[in-house]
Amino acid sequence: MTEYGRGQGSEPWHPEDPLYGDDGWGGQQAHVGPQSPYGSQPQNYPSQQSPQHYPQQSQQQYGDWGQHPQGGYDQQQYAYYDEQGQLHYVDGHGQQQYDQQYVGHAPQQYHQGTWDATGTHGHVPYAADPGDPYGQQPVAYGVEQPDFYGTEDAYPPPEPPGRRRPEPEPEPQPAAEEEEEEQHPFFTGADDSDDDADESDDDPKGRRGGGRGKGGKEGKGGKGAKKRRNGAACLVVCLVFGGGAATVGYFGWHFYQNRFGAAPDYTGSGSSETVTVQIPKGAGGYDIGRRLKEAGVVKSVDAFVHAQTQNPKGNTIQAGAYTLKKEMSAASCVLLMLDPSSKANVVVTPGERAAAVYVALDKKLGLSAGTSKKVARAEYKNLGLPSYANTSSKIMDPLEGFLYPGTYPAAKGMKPDAILKQMVAAAKEQYAAYDLAAEARKFDLDSPLQVITVASLVQAEGKTHDDFRKMAEVIYNRLKPTNTETNQKLQFDSTFNYLKGTSNIHISESEINSNRDPYNTYTQKGLPPGPIGNPGEDALKAALNPTDDGWIYFVATDGQNNTEFAKTYAEFQQLKEKFNASSGN
Repeated sequence: MTEYGRGQGSEPWHPEDPLYGDDGWGGQQAHVGPQSPYGSQPQNYPSQQSPQHYPQQSQQQYGDWGQHPQGGYDQQQYAYYDEQGQLHYVDGHGQQQYDQQYVGHAPQQYHQGTWDATGTHGHVPYAADPGDPYGQQPVAYGVEQPDFYGTEDAYPPPEPPGRRRPEPEPEPQPAAEEEEEEQHPFFTGADDSDDDADESDDDPKGRRGGGRGKGGKEGKGGKGAKKRRNGAACLVVCLVFGGGAATVGYFGWHFYQNRFGAAPDYTGSGSSETVTVQIPKGAGGYDIGRRLKEAGVVKSVDAFVHAQTQNPKGNTIQAGAYTLKKEMSAASCVLLMLDPSSKANVVVTPGERAAAVYVALDKKLGLSAGTSKKVARAEYKNLGLPSYANTSSKIMDPLEGFLYPGTYPAAKGMKPDAILKQMVAAAKEQYAAYDLAAEARKFDLDSPLQVITVASLVQAEGKTHDDFRKMAEVIYNRLKPTNTETNQKLQFDSTFNYLKGTSNIHISESEINSNRDPYNTYTQKGLPPGPIGNPGEDALKAALNPTDDGWIYFVATDGQNNTEFAKTYAEFQQLKEKFNASSGN
């Protein structure tokens, strides 16, 4: 038996009492500390501060409550539900029956802090009827029960089990569903047949007349949207794989074409549009093909190289400028480059005079006669001549001897000074290979320019390589101070012809002897002021390596190609008679 409240104080309930802290049947929050059995509702007790009644551990049956008038209970009614859910009311004078377990035990009464054991008692609260689901709810006496369910935030009032209805299913949330990740069967492994089965179960009436509206299959966020998203995902996958396959195929095809297929090439002999292409000296097939492709002549370098190797004369293509057509087949391009008519070049031949080079430039560049000669005289100091050039004011042309023999690009639209500059640069490069200053000292010459002058004389008078060496010995022997045969006079017709700008082999003695120009070697001792032409490599080498056989005379006995040499004046007279006989002079 549990004892309660053994001393003074306001705490009538023991903490170990089974009803202490009872939070009610409806999940109401339990209260900490002293709790009123009436749920903090105001109670009407006559002449009592706060009387409270507690049942003892003994079980007692109480008699008829209607024979005892109860203060403050006259107008109070109690409501409860039976097991069938019917609502009943009992007034304050009604008789309440309780279980037999409470019979025979009189409750003790607590007055003003002490227990009353006399049996006289006030109204005692009893345990709730087990059959009454609302028996544990505190009820206020004497005042009207407040409505706790009328506010907006309140839960709905409780209902008996028989009247309870299932909670409605929540409405679908389209926005949340749209944010979900794609659950396509392609990625999840699920079968589309499951959706079809679910659709047939959810819609027993079938599609006819069974429209689902907003939340249905065709509504937003429904299965129709999922199907559309599934289809879009499949389309994206197909595009990705298709694009990858196309890319691989494209690069694979080009790899095959580049490695095993024929090189890209045009067809035919080209269009009507022409273009000039410059091929430098020493350029190979790939270099030539690259320049042609950049100019739009051929379609690919490999096509030109292949056509060049297939042509037996393909390797004979020389440096120079070529006038070609655009969009030519590689084979036709090779054939045209082998044709001399396609070359837009100016060719400087060994021994050719500068005046002849100027005339050729005017024709190739489409300029009026004399234009290149004027440019040469005005710009010779800017064309890159070596320091030993033009050392005499008596020189007729400063560029003479420095327009090195070779082939140079010369197409319409090009400038004469640009082409002349290329010729001078070639001469400097070739002359730099020899130590002309040392060679000049070796042969008692004044400067490298005189070495070039000797080479130009050798080139003008000689006919073959053997003639060149003998001719060089003749020059050096006649320049010697000990020369009593010609008295240091060269007596060359070529120098007089250079002075006159002619190439005559029949010159009268009166004409020669009357001219006192420095370039007339019949009347002037020593070398002319400068070269009389542009010597080639053979003539230069011969000037640096003459014979040593004592030659001092020579005569072209046939007047053209046959040159014969003599060591004495008597031998010279015999050769002169032979020449007169052959020429009819």
